[in-house]
Amino acid sequence: MTATLTPGRLRKPPRPTATRPVERRWEKLAPYGYVAPFYVLFLIFGLFPLLFTFYVALFDWNPIGEQTFVGLQNFRDLANDPRFWNALRNTFSIWIISTVPQLLLALVLAQVLNSAFLRFASFFRMAMLLPYITSVAATTIVFAQLFNRDYGLLNWFLGFFGVENIDFMSTALGSHLLISAMVIWRWFGYNTLLYLASLQAVPRDLYEAAAVDGAGPVKQFFHITLPSLRPVIIFTVIMSTIGGLQIFTEPLLLSNGLLTCGTARQCQTLSLFLFEQGFGSFKFGYGSAIGVALFAIIVVVAFVNFVLSSRVGKKA
Repeated sequence: MTATLTPGRLRKPPRPTATRPVERRWEKLAPYGYVAPFYVLFLIFGLFPLLFTFYVALFDWNPIGEQTFVGLQNFRDLANDPRFWNALRNTFSIWIISTVPQLLLALVLAQVLNSAFLRFASFFRMAMLLPYITSVAATTIVFAQLFNRDYGLLNWFLGFFGVENIDFMSTALGSHLLISAMVIWRWFGYNTLLYLASLQAVPRDLYEAAAVDGAGPVKQFFHITLPSLRPVIIFTVIMSTIGGLQIFTEPLLLSNGLLTCGTARQCQTLSLFLFEQGFGSFKFGYGSAIGVALFAIIVVVAFVNFVLSSRVGKKA
């Protein structure tokens, strides 16, 4: 005797419970609530001070007295101030001397650290961060001793070649080289790790295929490595531009807290000149005009660097 099974009725899945209007509204607004703290803090501590600086630049602003509207007079005075142009030259000189070697050195070191034949690679990669985590004050003390005129290690080494002791802080070029050496030492490891992380994301198959086609290491570098690093290169160039044009701590510490950075203002940057006028002479309006000019310069230079880096990356 065989039993026959009759298929039963297919049960319909239960209806999902209706979502309340309040819950639906919260689901839509929740992402904005999560990101709102950043924008609120940026509005208070970033955007408002920037806009207020533009406003103060139009006044003869005395912090404990009257504020007289002068329009663009602060900017006219700035254009005729030789101290401003001297600080601008110093800023650009230090920025170029420090940024170009720094990024080139980081690119070469990243290529070396990415090599499969490098032993103790993890140790060397971690060591790249040591200059970055070292305090600026400690770095300044060490470099001031290395470049010291009377008993510095560099002058001692140059003495073997008959070179007389050089007082680096007494000349514009010498002080710029000293400050640039500090900046390179502090930031090359950080940029190296950025390039290294991007290099490790490049598939090894591309290099193997290029080697099979007869491409050597140089061709692989220019046709595979550089195009792959283009977004990171653009990022590092822009960030180095912003940081280099705002350099403040290194020249201030090397000059022992002197805002003029020497009697001849040989290493005074725009940031030091701004601080000197704003908080040294209490010319808040004039100092704000310097800040606005520095802001405009950074925007223009960063945009030019972005365009040039993008074109170079595409051609590579």
